[in-house]
Amino acid sequence: MARSGEPEAYDAGPLVPDGTGLAGLRAAAAGCRGCPLYRDATQTVFGSGDASARVVLVGEQPGDQEDRQGKPFVGPAGRVLMRALDEAGIDPALTCITNAVKHFKFEWDARGKRRIHKAPSLHEVAACKPWLTAELRLIDPEVVIALGATAGKALLGGSFRVTRERGTLLTLPLEGDSGPPLVATIHPSAVLRADDRETAYQGLLADLRVAAKALR
Repeated sequence: MARSGEPEAYDAGPLVPDGTGLAGLRAAAAGCRGCPLYRDATQTVFGSGDASARVVLVGEQPGDQEDRQGKPFVGPAGRVLMRALDEAGIDPALTCITNAVKHFKFEWDARGKRRIHKAPSLHEVAACKPWLTAELRLIDPEVVIALGATAGKALLGGSFRVTRERGTLLTLPLEGDSGPPLVATIHPSAVLRADDRETAYQGLLADLRVAAKALR
């Protein structure tokens, strides 16, 4: 139990089933209560794709549209990502797209009518990590792509900085093992927020091309 003034420790690990496939993981994650985010979210948003995927893309968390539809990257950022994957030479059909956190964290706007994205805490990211680890273990991809700072920290640790390590071929650590190559880049939503969208998009595209080369 956490001491007074400290956040409660959250952990979805005990909820992750052994000896199951992606369908079993998805079904189990639908009832996840590993952290409080499930209370306000519409549903768990698990990864889309299958165990034959050559590439796993990891984002931060579902957004408003993803929370409503139950699928990752179906909003505006997803459209940016799909365009960039295609231009980089990565077939979306060969990918699995997921998030470091499986529930939408948000706050209401001043009028109480619109849900505004709120970044997950390190405790919430850590709580959800067992789901992500299980996905990666089952898929065993050739390349992992971290989309944004939260995904990078979830995969590589708290010292990760996307501005410093993006576009570089790194190695994903998996519980002491040497995992697949990993390429970090910005989250596609950063393109939409940028003052110069074209420059931001070209940076995302250049990073994805590094991942595409690792597949050959």
